[in-house]
Amino acid sequence: MRSALHRLVAQEDLNFLLTNRLPRRLTTRFMGWFSKIENPVVRRTSIAAWKLFTDLDLSEAATTKFRSMHDVFTRRLKPGARPVDPHPEILASPCDGIVGACGRIDGDHLYQIKGFPYTLRDLLGDEADSGTFRNGRFATIRLTSSDYHRFHAPHDLVVEGVTYISGDTWNVNPIALKRVEKLFCKNERALVHCRLQPSGHPIMLVPVAAILVASIRFHFCDTVRHLRPRHEINRRRRTGGFGRGLRTRRRGGGARLGVVHRIPCLADMAKGAEMGWFEHGSTIIMFAPDGFDLADGIGEGARIKAGQALMRVPAEVRAEIGE
Repeated sequence: MRSALHRLVAQEDLNFLLTNRLPRRLTTRFMGWFSKIENPVVRRTSIAAWKLFTDLDLSEAATTKFRSMHDVFTRRLKPGARPVDPHPEILASPCDGIVGACGRIDGDHLYQIKGFPYTLRDLLGDEADSGTFRNGRFATIRLTSSDYHRFHAPHDLVVEGVTYISGDTWNVNPIALKRVEKLFCKNERALVHCRLQPSGHPIMLVPVAAILVASIRFHFCDTVRHLRPRHEINRRRRTGGFGRGLRTRRRGGGARLGVVHRIPCLADMAKGAEMGWFEHGSTIIMFAPDGFDLADGIGEGARIKAGQALMRVPAEVRAEIGE
């Protein structure tokens, strides 16, 4: 039965219809609510159905007792389950997932999948940010729904700010990437501005939300205070709702698309430290300036885990640290 379901969902037209032609915002909001229901019957049924469609493996989870499906989505792992590459010349993968488009940025141009280009300005929106990574390197990592959903610092670094850009919630799987132009540039996303320590090189992590992603969460900045109207923040605090999640809505429940919020923060993070999490599968794109390279074995379709080598710092920096 499971193999039959996989074959059915693998049909591109049906997959695209089911994951993108449904009311995406409404489906995402429903999933956010449904996944947090703390009812044993709902939890067991949901997880059983989830396992029919994915290769969900909970053997690495820090606990086997989950209150809800949401707890499974956002599970922590046992200590040592994701060892971090200790070499200072290595930028580690921030998350588990499948490597998508990656490599050299051609001036301002890169691609989401072969034949579907976009530009740094399309994605980042800021001319200064776009210039920083011209001719640099990028790596796209797609988290599937069954993956570990937390993401980590790829190197010792300082987080210097977050820019939130509201948007849609298109699915980010390869089927959608082959059909929707500039998909990452249309979806809700956060630009996490970082500076490596001690070299001072800028890098950027761009978590991109997708259908069924209730929010992107960070440990290092209070996004609630910056993204919500004051009356809603007060109400949520009184009722115990909310968290440090990225989500804005206009009155009536619809998302305010294209709104840019710049959130100041200054946080030192050690390599491998947890930065935040998705509440379902999605994508993280990492950008580095010219001179950085992809690590050995990194290419489209490769499976990678948080902490494993993703990029290498420039040769002159490697020489300084005595590689």
